[in-house]
Amino acid sequence: MLSPPSTLCSSLLARNIRVARIGSTRKLATAVTGGRKPKEEGSISSIFTSLTGESHSVLPERFAKLKQELWRDGLIDSWREVLGELEREVAVISARGHKMVPQVEYAEICKGLKEHQMSEIKKTGVVIVKGAVPKEVALEWKQSIRDYAAANAGRVKGFPSDNIQVFEIYNSRSQISARTHPSIVNTQRFLLSLWHTSDPNTPVQLDTPISYFDRLRIRQPGDAKFTLGPHIDGGSVERWEDPGYRTCFSKIFQGGTAWRNHDPFDATPRIDAKQDLYHASNQCSIFRPWQGWTSMSSTGPGEGTLRVLPMLSLASAYIMLRPFFRPKSPTSTSLDFKDWEVDLDGPSFPGSSMGKTQELNPNTHPHLVLDKSMVSIPRVEPGDQVYWHCDLVHAVESQHRGRGDSSVLYIPAVPLTGRNAEYLHDQRDNFLAGLPAPDFPGGEGESKFTGRANASDVNGVEARRLFGLDS
Repeated sequence: MLSPPSTLCSSLLARNIRVARIGSTRKLATAVTGGRKPKEEGSISSIFTSLTGESHSVLPERFAKLKQELWRDGLIDSWREVLGELEREVAVISARGHKMVPQVEYAEICKGLKEHQMSEIKKTGVVIVKGAVPKEVALEWKQSIRDYAAANAGRVKGFPSDNIQVFEIYNSRSQISARTHPSIVNTQRFLLSLWHTSDPNTPVQLDTPISYFDRLRIRQPGDAKFTLGPHIDGGSVERWEDPGYRTCFSKIFQGGTAWRNHDPFDATPRIDAKQDLYHASNQCSIFRPWQGWTSMSSTGPGEGTLRVLPMLSLASAYIMLRPFFRPKSPTSTSLDFKDWEVDLDGPSFPGSSMGKTQELNPNTHPHLVLDKSMVSIPRVEPGDQVYWHCDLVHAVESQHRGRGDSSVLYIPAVPLTGRNAEYLHDQRDNFLAGLPAPDFPGGEGESKFTGRANASDVNGVEARRLFGLDS
């Protein structure tokens, strides 16, 4: 029997479905419901300074006051401990390279992973799931997308605009098929089960995935423009600024050794976190525990693939503490604890800007030694899935040096919550109208495309529930 909070989530979903049936024929101008304002038109570049070449803007002085309010003297001890642990962990990652990234077969998930496998996934914050989708099915998805893009060549948008590698396409039939593929949904259900709630009354159903529409990538050999540097999605300064989001890292802010008790898999504080205070295009506004993609190509290191920093909790502790410390000398490159001091005077939050994602580089976060600790994931084949925790630092290789395309469908693992159900309601209305999903750049999207998917392409009870079309 469902707990009262779970019943609440389901009731919200059912209510939203009834509203959608009434309003499924609305015009474009009113397609976004629930008072959600459409985001500005654009592309994936809107939120990344590493794609636009912008500098991080100077934050308002109120952020200096925020640091002072959050400060505890015990954070000095935390900083000392974290720096010591980082030095050791970076050395381990540098020695092991891509072997740090856990890989499991989908068949193993069906039988049940061993405890050490689940522990490894939770420690690194990343996993490759192999063999869930037949290779020929994934390749068919890619060809269908190419045909869809070709049929609408004059309307397709993406980045870079002169040679699109990341497409502003959300409503192709291939994406609908992939998002509802039973093996992908089952993988998501397993990954969500790695989370828990510290408060049993938390209104979340971790055993109930819902669909979160995202775009796709077909990156061609030689591309050097889609250069996503190290970053964390889901907000930037919001991690410190929003009280609810900040609660997710409360142990880190307690000082002393408390940072070691940080639990990145506790869903309770996550569901009310405001990750998008500045209504930024591409900024995720809901609880999305696992980001992910499903491969449509054979892609290995050096071929434009994903890079990750495979240490979840330790990196989070460092990133959350970083704004409170600075080098004693502005020209110093020393990583030694003794050469750093408390910084509460200015509004600096390294790598953070309002309305952007959280970015990292050797200057903003030197102790991570990103040139050694960021690793490219092992080779994936069509139909393989890759997932990473919402707090994990990740990037995309700066250049595609392979011979074939590097192609993925971005499909995360998202559970049912009250806020997520409200988002699903708006996402569904946008889907019916052919518009981009609410968190993504707005505009007319695919509303005038030939051959886009519609509700009749969503078949089966489970698939329609995932999309919020049926309860």
